[in-house]
Amino acid sequence: MLRPIRAALVAALVLSAAACAELLTGGELIRPGEPTGTIVVANGSSRTVVVAVLISNCNASTYGLNRLPSGVNLPPGRSYSFTVSAGCWDVDAGSMGAEARQRMQVRPGGGVRYTVTD
Repeated sequence: MLRPIRAALVAALVLSAAACAELLTGGELIRPGEPTGTIVVANGSSRTVVVAVLISNCNASTYGLNRLPSGVNLPPGRSYSFTVSAGCWDVDAGSMGAEARQRMQVRPGGGVRYTVTD
C-alpha cells in the first residue's frame, strides 16, 4: 500500500525539480517540435564588451544562464545569433556594471535584432 504512494511522491518531486530547474536556467532555447526563429544580439556600443547574454522564456522567474559559448564575447561592432523556439523571450546583455534588457516576440522563421548601445 505504501509503495504506490512512495512512487507517486518520488515522481512528483522529480517533476517539480525539473520544472524549477527550467525556471532558474531560463529554459531550453529550442523546444522540441516547435517552429524556430532567431535572436541576433549586436554590440552597438562604442567601448563596452558584452561578456554575457542571458535569454529566458518570458514565463521563467529569472533571466537564466549566460548563453554565449565559453570564451566568446562581443566587442563593439560584433554580433551573435541564437536559434530559439518562436514565442516570447527576455534578453539581458552586458558586462560588469552595464546591461540592457528587452522582452521580444520571435515569429516562426523570423528574426529579431537586439542592439546593445552606450
